[in-house]
Amino acid sequence: MEKPAKSEQTRALIVDTALRLFREHGYDRTTMRAIAKEAGVSVGNAYYYFPSKEHLVQGFYDQMAEAHRRASAAVFDADADFTSRLTAVLLAWLEVSAPYHEFAVQFFKNAIDPNSPLSPFSTESGNARETAIDVHRRLLEGVKVDPQLREDLPELLWLFQMGVVLYWVHDKSEGQRGTRTLITRSAPLIGKLLAMSRVPGLRSVTREAVQLFRDIGLSRLG
Repeated sequence: MEKPAKSEQTRALIVDTALRLFREHGYDRTTMRAIAKEAGVSVGNAYYYFPSKEHLVQGFYDQMAEAHRRASAAVFDADADFTSRLTAVLLAWLEVSAPYHEFAVQFFKNAIDPNSPLSPFSTESGNARETAIDVHRRLLEGVKVDPQLREDLPELLWLFQMGVVLYWVHDKSEGQRGTRTLITRSAPLIGKLLAMSRVPGLRSVTREAVQLFRDIGLSRLG
């Protein structure tokens, strides 16, 4: 395996150091100067890679999205139905995110602000969002759906994933088993709705729902 470039290693080091300090001291009380000192880089170097703490968190978002994409790769190689693949992809996200649950609420307090660059709908979150949507785009490869819905389904599934994330942030059950239950029981329901989209008598209902999604621009709330 090719060794990451030094710049990539430095970026990863700064992000990992920041995440540890966020856990120990909280997001608001952790400064870029403290992150640079702990990472063993100059403040100027830290700012070179991340102009602000918000940009640093975006780096974390990018890392998480990429880690989820890699964790989902085996799912795409497996010969399974849509429901099984959706369940596996969401459970993969749960496993990748597990180490960060204890301080996720600190990010959420900022991300819930529609004007914050940390919002999942913001322009700044575009790279992580597109990587996540592309995971769902791959998930749908080979799945039979109403052709009029296919273009919007990856974003709709990403929005469902954001709902799972919201529940996960507030999930205080041991090992977030509540979120696991939400995933394993809701994925089959989505599979049934997808199957309904191919039934002539029910197709109009699913098309109306997707048209509402297009009209109000849910994916462009940032």
